Amino acid sequence: MKKNEKHTILGAGGAIGNSLTDELLKHQENVRLVSRSGAAVEGAESVKGDFTIYADTLNAVQGSDVVYLCAGLQYDSRVWEEQWPKIMQNTIDACKHENAKLIFFDNVYMYGKVEGTMTEKTPYNPSSKKGEIRARIARKLEDEMTGGELDAIIARSADFYGPYALQTSIPYVMAISKLLKGKKAQWLVDARKLHSLTYTLDCGKALYLLAKNPNALNQVWHLPTYNPAITGEEFIKLGAKELGVAPKYSVLPKMMVKLGKLFDRTIYELDEMLYQNQFDYHFDSTKFNTYFKFEPTSYADGIRETIAFAKEQGA
Repeated sequence: MKKNEKHTILGAGGAIGNSLTDELLKHQENVRLVSRSGAAVEGAESVKGDFTIYADTLNAVQGSDVVYLCAGLQYDSRVWEEQWPKIMQNTIDACKHENAKLIFFDNVYMYGKVEGTMTEKTPYNPSSKKGEIRARIARKLEDEMTGGELDAIIARSADFYGPYALQTSIPYVMAISKLLKGKKAQWLVDARKLHSLTYTLDCGKALYLLAKNPNALNQVWHLPTYNPAITGEEFIKLGAKELGVAPKYSVLPKMMVKLGKLFDRTIYELDEMLYQNQFDYHFDSTKFNTYFKFEPTSYADGIRETIAFAKEQGA
């Protein structure tokens, strides 16, 4: 691993991009942040770019040794259908041109409804339109990984929570933020189903570890996630305990979501993903934890740190 590598984050400014930026800067790495908005952090280079445009993507990647694709698109399958294939192809082509390693931060939508535990060997069997799109772009990158012209990693996370995810984490938005405001928490569909959640700061640490280890290349890795999984009820109780309030909550039933989707596009898009809340959702990161000797952050510690971060942000 050569010194003074250039680490470029495509999709800077989001929950994972910010967590990774912190980790890279902590290790005094040379960091370039790329986003449509030009998100900036002291100590890092900032560049504006649209990853659906190849010239922008190539300009963003130029001179990079490691590229992290952490882009987050509008939660709309129509946008995903149009933009994700372009973004993936442009990123692959730009990384090949610059001989840069590519690390793709991915989710688990392509697995669909899984009986048992999700591992790196779980077959793709999407249960949603968004899952089909994610499967398609993951397969495209996997083909490149086996083709020999690009070194890449697919790094998958369960639904995440934690610092920097105050706007995008459903557990935070529905539960912790409401408790912080003295309101009753909410949960989707069934608060007694188990649901693995990945901590944002663990993602940043893990992505850096993957980038620095040549033996991690050309594989799928599940990012470190605390085990056993937690129920919504347990998550709410931990948050309430930390805040010193009663763990009161209500459940938003599937029927209400189906009704709401008639009036709101985000709720419309959420409806096809409700299988993740109707059934137990077990995400396994044993491969990563064992190889890197990594201990994922416990839910109690993660919720405590998330609340502290939220308060610092004035929530």
